[in-house]
Amino acid sequence: MKYQGVLKKMKTENLEEIQYYLDMKSDFLNINQLLNREVTISFVTYECLNCHLEKKIYRQGFCKNCFFEIPNAADWIMRPELSTAHLDVEDRDLAYEKSVQLQPHIVYLANSSNVKVGVTRKGQIPTRWIDQGAHEAIEIVEVPNRYLAGITEVALKNYVGDKTNWRKMLKNDIEDENLLEWREKLKQYIPDEAKQYFIENNTETHINFPVLKYPDKPKSLNLIKTPSYTGKLVGIKGQYLIFEDETVFNVRSNEGLVVSIEV
Repeated sequence: MKYQGVLKKMKTENLEEIQYYLDMKSDFLNINQLLNREVTISFVTYECLNCHLEKKIYRQGFCKNCFFEIPNAADWIMRPELSTAHLDVEDRDLAYEKSVQLQPHIVYLANSSNVKVGVTRKGQIPTRWIDQGAHEAIEIVEVPNRYLAGITEVALKNYVGDKTNWRKMLKNDIEDENLLEWREKLKQYIPDEAKQYFIENNTETHINFPVLKYPDKPKSLNLIKTPSYTGKLVGIKGQYLIFEDETVFNVRSNEGLVVSIEV
C-alpha cells in the first residue's frame, strides 16, 4: 500500500500503550499497525501548513513568509512569558492571541531524558507529554493565562532543565524520578503572582510507548539529504519513528514536507 500527504505531527491516543495516527489527507494511518514491517518514506515536495503553497519550509511547517506573519508562529508560542493578550496588547492578531493565551495553562514537570519544566494549555495534557516522549509527568501549577505560566517556567528553569535530550530519550537511557518530591522542592521558587495556583494534591502520570527495540546510537533521518529511506519500524516514541537499523525520523520537525509512505 502507498499513501501520500503533507506531514503534520502524529495524533495520539492515551491508552494502555500509546496509539499513533498519521493524517495523510485521504488516509488516516494507525502507525502502531506498521510495527515490525518494512516501511519506505520518500520526499515528494513541500506544502506550507498555512498557505498550502509549494514553498520551501522555513520553520514549524511554515514557509518563510507565513512564519514571520501568522499569529500561530509568533515568539510567544515558544516563549510564553512574552504573551501580552492579558494586557489587551496585540502582537500579530489580538483576537487569535486572546483565544489561545487567555485560557488555563499548566506548568508541569516531565521526565523524558531528565526532569524538565514545561508549559502547555490545559487541554493539551497529556498530549504534550506524549509528544515529548516523557514516561512520567506531573502538573505543578494551573494558571488562568499563558503569561503567568511563562514567568513561572522562566523562574523554575533556574533550578531544573527545560530541554529534552532526544538521543537519551530515544535510547531509553532514563531513570525514574519522584516528581512529587521535585514539585515540593520547586514550590518555593514559583513567582508570587502564581503561588496561589500551585496544585497541592495530584499524582504522577505514567506513559507507555509502543517500542519493540530501542536504538543504542540513534541517527536522524534527513529526508532532504536522503530523499528515500526504507527500514523496519520497531518503535514510536515522542514524535519519532524508530527503525531497526537505529535510524530515527522526527515527524514533527518535518511538518510541511509532502511524503509518500509505502508499506
